[in-house]
Amino acid sequence: MEPATPLRRRTRARPATRAVKVEEDDDDVRCEACGSGESAAELLLCDGCDRGLHIFCLRPILPRVPAGDWFCPSCASPPSRKSQVTKMPKQFPLVQTKIVDFFKIQRGPAAAAESSEGKKRKRKPTGSRVVSKKKRKLLPFNPSDDPAARLRQMASLATALTATGAVFSNELTYAPVMAPRSANRAALESGGMQVLPKEDAETLNLCKRMMETGEWPPLLVVYDPVEGFTVEADRFIKDLTIITEYVGDVDYLRNREHDDGDSMMTLLSAATPSKSLVICPDKRSNIARFINGINNHTPDGRKKQNLKCVRYDVDGECRVLLVANRDISKGERLYYDYNGRRSVLHSAVDGSLISHQQQEDGVAGGGNGETFGSTVRTVAA
Repeated sequence: MEPATPLRRRTRARPATRAVKVEEDDDDVRCEACGSGESAAELLLCDGCDRGLHIFCLRPILPRVPAGDWFCPSCASPPSRKSQVTKMPKQFPLVQTKIVDFFKIQRGPAAAAESSEGKKRKRKPTGSRVVSKKKRKLLPFNPSDDPAARLRQMASLATALTATGAVFSNELTYAPVMAPRSANRAALESGGMQVLPKEDAETLNLCKRMMETGEWPPLLVVYDPVEGFTVEADRFIKDLTIITEYVGDVDYLRNREHDDGDSMMTLLSAATPSKSLVICPDKRSNIARFINGINNHTPDGRKKQNLKCVRYDVDGECRVLLVANRDISKGERLYYDYNGRRSVLHSAVDGSLISHQQQEDGVAGGGNGETFGSTVRTVAA
């Protein structure tokens, strides 16, 4: 009697001589993300390159082994969000009133006062520069000084959102037919989730308020004939700067099992799979949707990666942030890691939560020894 689940999905690799070699090397197949060859029943083999990936190492995870062909992120067809736009998109009007209305920017004396207060807080002296790396804090983004530059940055995002049929949202949204807000409970995370420190939460809220008043992150969405929409820095960005929050509609992973969207992001990886949540930015989203994920297990990927995708417990709810993990030069394209591990552990040093990948890399988060969360990924699952 055959087992209900095959030990491993075998590829129909081309050419045939290569398929024979794959069968001979079955016992040596390891997951590209975690490096383990265990859990063979949940180890997929790519039908393009024969590399392996556990279904639970994917982000979003797959609830079960898929039927038919399966391709890893590196071999997958061009992302759907980019294939929707096959030629240079029509540019959003560089008109202040239209951009203000598109993003619902607050106007009036109250908004100006709040923006001014945000700047004062951001520029507050920090005292001694000799600080323990483990105590380094997340930084708010530094908007471009030129109002015309900020206008161009907002127009570039409006162009991309309009071309892909999405509307702007800077918050997680909960539609009636999807997962309710009550389902987003960080306590359900398998292995636990790091709580965002109070000071960092205040920094995140400051970034939100700045955007509401037109103080925009220094980012441009550009259209590339090969990559489609992608994002680049429009000014120098410091390490540990909050780039943006990953937002969109929140839904149960089980409802998206056959979804072909490439931009889904894990929000909650619950111990009970039926309670796992994903963020779906196809209808409502911000600039995070257009930032590319990259395979950081390759030399080229590690060189390009300049962001970390981190999940936090914020007031009991799961949130996903994109944070600079090194200094970023003006004109540099943004890439975050999509090889984050699903499990986390307690640091023996200070009890904070770090991912297994971060432990192996000798860092916890930003690449400088500071601890700021566990990583996740987005793929065309």
